[in-house]
Amino acid sequence: MNHVQLIHELEELTRQLNIQVRYEKGDFDGGYCILKDHKVLVINKKLTDAKRASTLAQAIAEYGIETTFIKPTLRAYIEDEVTKTAKAAKTNPVR
Repeated sequence: MNHVQLIHELEELTRQLNIQVRYEKGDFDGGYCILKDHKVLVINKKLTDAKRASTLAQAIAEYGIETTFIKPTLRAYIEDEVTKTAKAAKTNPVR
């Protein structure tokens, strides 16, 4: 599955979870938030497809997907992205 397909699958998952996805400009990658009782994922529209898919996956994981049925390949991608980010944080801690 390529990154564009992953983005479509992840966006479909957000619709199932009743989460709005917004693509905006700014000095950020993206993430999950609650805005006036609405669940929202904000993603930087200038990101590459690979980074956009990764950011969507991490934000969905932050929301919580433990009790949601997700296609095994999509769940594996989400879990892999979370693991990569955790490993990167351990090797490059923010000071």
